[in-house]
Amino acid sequence: MIFSARNMVVISVRLLVALGLLQVLTFAALLKAEKTDSQFLLFPNATSGERHSPGYCAMYDLCGERSDGKVLNCPYSTPAVMPDEFLSSKIQSLCPMISGNVCCTEAQFDTLRAQVQQAIPFLVGCPACLRNFLNLFCELSCSPNQSMFINVTSIAKGNCTSTVDAIDFYVSDAFGEGLYNSCKDVKFGTMNTRAIQFIGAGARNFREWFAFIGHQAELGTPGSPYAINFKSRPESSGMELMNVSVYSCGDTSLGCSCGDCPSIPVCSDYEPPSPQEKDACLISLGSMKVKCIEFSLAILYLVLVSAFFGWGLFHRTRERTPSSNTKPLLNFEDEKHTAMKVHGMVPQETNAQLSAVQGYMSSFYRQYGTWVAKNPTLVLCMSLAVVLMLCLGLIHFKVETRPEKLWVGPGSRAAEEKNFFDSHLAPFYRIEQLILATMPDIKSGKSSSIVSDDNIRLLFQIQKKVDGLRANYSGSMVSLTDICLKPMGQDCATQSVLQYFKMDPENYYHYGGVQHVEYCFQHYTSADTCMSAFKAPLDPSTALGGFSGNNYTEASAFILTYPVNNAIGGAGNENGKSVAWEKAFIQLVKDELLPMVQSRNLTLSFSSESSIEEELKRESTADVITISISYLVMFAYISITLGDASHVSSFYVSSKVLLGLSGVIVVVLSVLGSVGFFSAIGVKSTLIIMEVIPFLVLAVGVDNMCILVHAVKRQPSGLPLEERISNALVEVGPSITLASLSEVLAFAVGSFIPMPACRVFSMFAALAVFLDFLLQVTAFVALIVFDFMRAEDNRIDCFPCIKVPFSSVESDEGINQRKPGFLAWYMQEVHAPILGIWGVKIAIVAAFFAFTLASIALCTRIEPGLEQQIVLPRDSYLQGYFNDVSEYLRIGPPLYFVVKDYNYSISRASLLPESSYIAKPAASWLDDFLVWMSPEAFGCCRKYVNGSYCPPDDQPPCCSPDEGYCDLGGVCKDCTTCFRHSDLNSGRPSTEQFREKLPWFLNALPSADCAKGGHGAYTSSVDLNGYESGVIQASEFRTYHTPLNKQADYVNSLRAVREFSSRVSDALKYPNLSIFSVLHVLRAISRYLEDSFNQHFYSTWSAVFIVCLVITSSVWSSAIILLVLAMIIVDLMGVMACLDIQLNAVSVVNLIMSIGIAVEFCVHLSHAFSVSQGDRNQRATKALSTMGASVFSGITLTKLVGVLVLYFSKSEIFVVYYFQMYLALVIIGFLHGLVFLPVILSMIGPPSVYDVPLKQEEEEEPPSTSA
Repeated sequence: MIFSARNMVVISVRLLVALGLLQVLTFAALLKAEKTDSQFLLFPNATSGERHSPGYCAMYDLCGERSDGKVLNCPYSTPAVMPDEFLSSKIQSLCPMISGNVCCTEAQFDTLRAQVQQAIPFLVGCPACLRNFLNLFCELSCSPNQSMFINVTSIAKGNCTSTVDAIDFYVSDAFGEGLYNSCKDVKFGTMNTRAIQFIGAGARNFREWFAFIGHQAELGTPGSPYAINFKSRPESSGMELMNVSVYSCGDTSLGCSCGDCPSIPVCSDYEPPSPQEKDACLISLGSMKVKCIEFSLAILYLVLVSAFFGWGLFHRTRERTPSSNTKPLLNFEDEKHTAMKVHGMVPQETNAQLSAVQGYMSSFYRQYGTWVAKNPTLVLCMSLAVVLMLCLGLIHFKVETRPEKLWVGPGSRAAEEKNFFDSHLAPFYRIEQLILATMPDIKSGKSSSIVSDDNIRLLFQIQKKVDGLRANYSGSMVSLTDICLKPMGQDCATQSVLQYFKMDPENYYHYGGVQHVEYCFQHYTSADTCMSAFKAPLDPSTALGGFSGNNYTEASAFILTYPVNNAIGGAGNENGKSVAWEKAFIQLVKDELLPMVQSRNLTLSFSSESSIEEELKRESTADVITISISYLVMFAYISITLGDASHVSSFYVSSKVLLGLSGVIVVVLSVLGSVGFFSAIGVKSTLIIMEVIPFLVLAVGVDNMCILVHAVKRQPSGLPLEERISNALVEVGPSITLASLSEVLAFAVGSFIPMPACRVFSMFAALAVFLDFLLQVTAFVALIVFDFMRAEDNRIDCFPCIKVPFSSVESDEGINQRKPGFLAWYMQEVHAPILGIWGVKIAIVAAFFAFTLASIALCTRIEPGLEQQIVLPRDSYLQGYFNDVSEYLRIGPPLYFVVKDYNYSISRASLLPESSYIAKPAASWLDDFLVWMSPEAFGCCRKYVNGSYCPPDDQPPCCSPDEGYCDLGGVCKDCTTCFRHSDLNSGRPSTEQFREKLPWFLNALPSADCAKGGHGAYTSSVDLNGYESGVIQASEFRTYHTPLNKQADYVNSLRAVREFSSRVSDALKYPNLSIFSVLHVLRAISRYLEDSFNQHFYSTWSAVFIVCLVITSSVWSSAIILLVLAMIIVDLMGVMACLDIQLNAVSVVNLIMSIGIAVEFCVHLSHAFSVSQGDRNQRATKALSTMGASVFSGITLTKLVGVLVLYFSKSEIFVVYYFQMYLALVIIGFLHGLVFLPVILSMIGPPSVYDVPLKQEEEEEPPSTSA
């Protein structure tokens, strides 16, 4: 949005073009030569043949001047004059096409040369354009056949003299077209635009250009003092068209660069990036077009469902044959035996064919359970001691908040580009901004123009308060002038329409008020009164908003931008001052400016460089209460669900509130232990870790707690406590181990992801889950022992010191021995029978596969990015600011091409801004340096006789700024150009010349005589370290993005410029071209998120499969687990697409976390199925009745009550990325784990690890699949 320091390069440049070049046409003699009657012949009554004949002039010399000082030509038809040898050589140097007689005097030619000197820096980069341009004015000025194509049509009478008031200039269309085509693409890098914007007011063809040149200027305004009417058809006999040779910009003898002449054949190989084709593969179904992927998935679904339905129908038919022995899902005769097995009363001596790993774990847990039950105090103290030692690392706890450190890996391309830019070139400036806008009309919805007298005066009032603002920093007072960007001089480079008044309210009425502003909108490139206080033109598009095209007067918003100096890495005294001032600035806006603006029925949005960071800090504390309530609700539910509530009289003994709270503490300690360990080794934490990992570990931990407690309760009360604990661990220990190791390994593989935030999250999560598992099987098992001992001793829960009489509590079945609870009853008697119905199975499988395939199609619609409004609190002042930025700004953020050598193809991309996202041609210091050194730019690179640098004639010491004119005969009269053509090699300097003159260029001030001075414009664009060798280590070429309003724009812009830079690097075989934008570092996150997630997902998939395969030794079972895991993640992403949740760092971390929770939904049930006896339906029922209730209560209900509280969060990010995503995860996980998985297992589940006694019978008769 800011033209940065380079604006000063165009000091008076636009004035020079529109004023200087147009005044060339008037032959204004600034060096007023004496007029003698003998210098010309006057033929007042000349005939037409005499006036329009070869060898005759149409105008000659000067006869007067206007009241504004602009000189006027004499309307005399006189024969051309033979110049002396000296004048002839001077004319030949500038106009080689003219020889012999001429129609200009020496004084006129000197004036012509002085005026075109100001245009040469714009065009010298393309010699063909410059030659054509000079030929136009040389023919107009000095051609001996001037009268053949110039006709004076109006004469003004003055004091005893007549002056030209209007002329017709007959120029062929071929010359005009050739001139325009050779110049239309010539760039003026310092302003990131085309030279035609300055010398032709953005003309789109040669007729518009000629109309601009020929317009007669009003008094006091720049332009031609008389009208020039360019015509392409002679209206008088004897006249002809001016049609001198015109050079193409691709002419080999006057070659231009590809940036200035893209039509050169050699440049055709470097095409700009083509527009990205969207939805290229479409299938037409009548009038409807369908994406190929959606059509393919629909066909796949129909094939799968048809095959599955056929398979099910085939098996159903077999079941109905007379030879089949159909059984209900749970035979009535087996109910008693099943009930015994459900309660853990199956004899231990079974013929189970366990894998070696499972057998070892069962043996280990049997011995370990007995030992823990006998030594609970020792186990509890040892486990807690280890975790508490890990927690000591919290004294080194640090949080990483810098986005570039969180989301961009140190070895990534984005990080390397930023580090290179910061270490070799100046850091990007800080931005403080105000957007003042009119209110839209209630009826029409359109906003009125903000360009009015009252609103501009309001701007002056606002500016006065901003200028008077003082902030306290370490005892010193800091003002805007102390920290603002000053490209040249002492004036801040503030981007505001007030710059058209030099930021001085006294100039407002003196310059003409609103009319002057509107005038500057069209003449900001040329009028001296429109120049900014920091001596550079102000593009209206940077100070206005809400307009279309170039209709600046329709703008509905003023944009005030204050660029402030920045320090590398955000450190240093300068940044401390800036941050202090920014805080005071925001407070000033809230307290004073906002009420002032709102009282005028206007809107005001605002931001500072530190605003986002400050608002995020405020957000981190805004939802503390909501999150705390969420966890408290989960803790309360956990404490209740572990206990029994069958008898009110014994509730205070049978409840397990204290055990639940102890389990929660175990979960918290596992998280703190993980954070402490990594803090001790120097790994910084992140805020997202503190928000997500407790949720993850709590889900895993609560599930394990429920499974362990319920397993112990299922044991016969007549067994000793040690044996009950041992049997429970044998029953559920392997599944807990399988699930925990799967989760640990799943997160551990994420530590190889290059994105720091995801890598650190995976590391912390893996260790936290591992510690939670260890504490569950050690400390929590010991706590279970203590709690059961308390209950058996009739001690009150939460107050174990209080013992109640034995007679007051239930004793018939024991306090800790319970009948199957409601959830177990529901799973066994309701849930499982319904899922066992054949038609229900078919419908469930068809519905779930349809959902998954639809989610695959929907996944392609997930957009990357994170809308800034979502991250911020809902009541943040930045919400309105970002909305206004999207609505009003008409130019995007700066973009830098960083190279070690010049690349002339960069400007090609701006030819297609829609696909390249590059709005303007790049500012090239090398192009301008070569122009500055060129002998044609004779006002730029100059030297004194002693060889030292000589500034242009309009700069000190050649010209005193206190004087109204410059003495051309002063100290600089003997200055000469640095080089002659013969001194250069094909127009390029040698290494020695390059090394000597580059510092001159970078220190040269731009001015009217030489607009190409590099001071300010390129001071920070070139790294001079080691330049003595002739090699520039680093340099940048600046351009701008098109307006980026949506997150998709940011991501696509990064893709486009990366693609373009890669193509250029490959084409030129130059690998050292890179790009940098202050926003690319952050937007590169979205670029890599998809790859990072895919990499982690496939790695996790493989890790879970390996763990399941090693422990279960069943490829069949492992494959089913992986299938359900994949479906859960894919379906969750499908819900993300439906809810318009974007793919960003937060959602990727949530997806990674969801893999861990999805394992909990699948592994326990699958393991229970594999170790159960009976046919598939019976085993599915047993798995649901044992593990289903624990999973449902431990994960589903626990998370559900906690997630619902997040709906009331004040931050949109918590509502979208935690409430919506977590709720979707819980529901999808429940449906897949407790609905889809049992159905799949009952249909195609792996065989049991037990040798069923009726094995032979089952081989002869197919298993029952229906109730």
